[in-house]
Amino acid sequence: MSVGAMKDQWYPVGLISGVTEEGRDSLLLGEPIRIFLDGGTPAVTGEGERPLPVELRYGHVWTCPGTPTRPLFDIPEADQLGRRLVDVGVCRVRCSPLRAVENFLDIAHFPFVHTDILGSEPHTEVTRYEVGIREDVDEVWATKVQFFQPQAAKSAEGGITTDYMYRVCAPTCSVLYKTSPPMPGEWDVIALFVQPLTETLCDVWPWMALYDDDASMTDLIHFQQLIFVQDRSVLENQLPALLPLDPGMEIPTRADLTSVAYRRWLKRNGFTYGAQLVAA
Repeated sequence: MSVGAMKDQWYPVGLISGVTEEGRDSLLLGEPIRIFLDGGTPAVTGEGERPLPVELRYGHVWTCPGTPTRPLFDIPEADQLGRRLVDVGVCRVRCSPLRAVENFLDIAHFPFVHTDILGSEPHTEVTRYEVGIREDVDEVWATKVQFFQPQAAKSAEGGITTDYMYRVCAPTCSVLYKTSPPMPGEWDVIALFVQPLTETLCDVWPWMALYDDDASMTDLIHFQQLIFVQDRSVLENQLPALLPLDPGMEIPTRADLTSVAYRRWLKRNGFTYGAQLVAA
């Protein structure tokens, strides 16, 4: 499939702290890239050593294999004092990069995949919430989401009803805002930055901006890695491998409102690398 409009988007390709003089080779949308230090500053080249634009933000190196159509999205919480900024690392997943984002948006799987952490039976109902595309920023937002969680965060003590907001700010990037147990009235931020290696293989770079003065950085990282490893086994067994964009290919439920909006938004913008457009 042609990379189409997705070639002009920004993608994470590594942690800033992990870039070395020797550099490393990787893939982006099926094309070879190289990430390295150039005069002490991270740089990225594409095929034929073509220099690619670079942004250093949220602990990661970002690049665009084409011509950026807009600046890298903003997460204002990254600059707020008192937050712990957590670079979780990378998890390679054999799935469509779009599947990885859609799974992140799915709250209904919490009791069944993240049992006794993010969800538990019999608390399986997804109550009505609101979702739409904010035309001024061209992002998908889901608001007024609530779900009971036995352990909403590493710092949580006992179960709470957690408030959520989901934001899709790029075809392979999503940001979750959720109740902060130690800081009532504020949101913890958990982002999923996905690097599409190919249409069926991706590197996932989770990142967090939290209010948590008690847990060690290692514990915060391990907690989030545990959550995503649980997701990986599900993602790697989903069929079809590519994310279906034809509304007739799968039957959504009320809990899938965000997924439906995400798929429509992808199709509208031509973000189809990793997608299946029509039934096989």
